[in-house]
Amino acid sequence: MDTGERTKHWENIYKTKISAEVSWHQSNPTTSLMLLKQHPISQHAKIIDVGGGDSLLVDHLLDLGYTNISVLDISETA
Repeated sequence: MDTGERTKHWENIYKTKISAEVSWHQSNPTTSLMLLKQHPISQHAKIIDVGGGDSLLVDHLLDLGYTNISVLDISETA
């Protein structure tokens, strides 16, 4: 699958489904948050969530006081 096909695939997913309908959705990203507790970093560290889609991880990180967060995804809709 080339990049254009992948982009179309993910755009279709995010345009036709709500978060709760996809198998990878987590209302609480427990594993990621647990790893941050085990390996603490500065609240001003640069954090990027690659392939983050409509993940709620960024929301949890903001609630914890992290300030330099980016989300990267192939889908503009996500």
